Amino acid sequence: MTDLAPDTSARLARALRAQRIETPSWAFGNSGTRFKVFAQPGVPRTPFEKIDDAATVHEFTGVAGRVAVHIPWDRVDDYPALARHATDRGIAIGTVNANVFQDDDYKLGSVANPDPGIRRKAIEHLLACVDVMDATASGDLKLWFADGTNYPGQDHLRDRQERLAEALRQVHHRLGDHQRLLLEYKLFEPAFYSTDVPDWGTAHLHCVATGPRAKVVIDTGHHAPGTNIEFIVAVLLRAGRLGGFDFNSRFYADDDLMVGAADPFQLFRIMHEIALGDALGPAAGITFMLDQCHNIEPKIPAVIRSVMNVQEATAKALLVDAAALETAQRAGDVLAANAVLMDAYATDVRPLLAELREGLGLDPDPVGAYHRSGHAERIRDERVGGTAAGWGA
Repeated sequence: MTDLAPDTSARLARALRAQRIETPSWAFGNSGTRFKVFAQPGVPRTPFEKIDDAATVHEFTGVAGRVAVHIPWDRVDDYPALARHATDRGIAIGTVNANVFQDDDYKLGSVANPDPGIRRKAIEHLLACVDVMDATASGDLKLWFADGTNYPGQDHLRDRQERLAEALRQVHHRLGDHQRLLLEYKLFEPAFYSTDVPDWGTAHLHCVATGPRAKVVIDTGHHAPGTNIEFIVAVLLRAGRLGGFDFNSRFYADDDLMVGAADPFQLFRIMHEIALGDALGPAAGITFMLDQCHNIEPKIPAVIRSVMNVQEATAKALLVDAAALETAQRAGDVLAANAVLMDAYATDVRPLLAELREGLGLDPDPVGAYHRSGHAERIRDERVGGTAAGWGA
């Protein structure tokens, strides 16, 4: 049992029950680094089996009812059938992620490539992804561009920005009224001299110019060391342009480790800004998606643990005494204001979350329940033959 006041426990329980965390289909396949992908037995062989694994995570957590797909990694002949399979398993297709970075034609970029033919090819793929959204009832198209240059003078920097802007305008025009374009940014890699969308400011400028349904995505691993990500969250919330997150952890660069693994206090601070902005619930329109690369850890329990980490950070953020914090801030009491945050962060919210799960008819220990279920052994035995899903390296 928790020692929280009954009204506080009830308030947190309502908010946490409403929380939705989207899992990525690619997290269930073989993935890794440029150095090595360590294959694992029992990983999915088809997009339908990826859906099955995402449904398993939802079964044990109760809050992961949507799964993001990646085209062409999740290409199928019948997308309505894929959506029906998700529905049959108790989940839904979430964000559609475009891939314009793994084709040889994109060596010098995709939508910002100096070759107009290659730009057309890339834009056609983005528009085809909107077709996938139509077929699966997805509301979000997420765009990450590896476009950039490696050497000074390689290309005209302003022209590349205009090419990018034109592509975004075309895609935005194609969207339905219920659909959004989510633009992701990344500081560097694979472009090391200049990246065409390197930071949140560039992404925000393009979104404002593109249209009202263009929003910014924050990948928590895509920043320089020491970047204050919660400040970015606050600014984009204020501007009404925060569309979602790709949650992961990093020690050095885009490590794509499990969220909360490297700096759980950072995750808490991010969720505190979300809670302050009353932007936690689905009505706020922020997609809380995981984007992780499980190379050495087993896939499904790693995703379950990541979901739990987001829940714990959220629960702690909801425990911040907003009135006491505002009082200390207005009084200029630096130590008292910081203490309010630290008191919430130091609270053990695991008993509260265990009670919440039991109230939803779930096991209070999702990872332990998964291991006890024998599911890992079953899929290892069943998924024999065929080609394991993954992006190779």
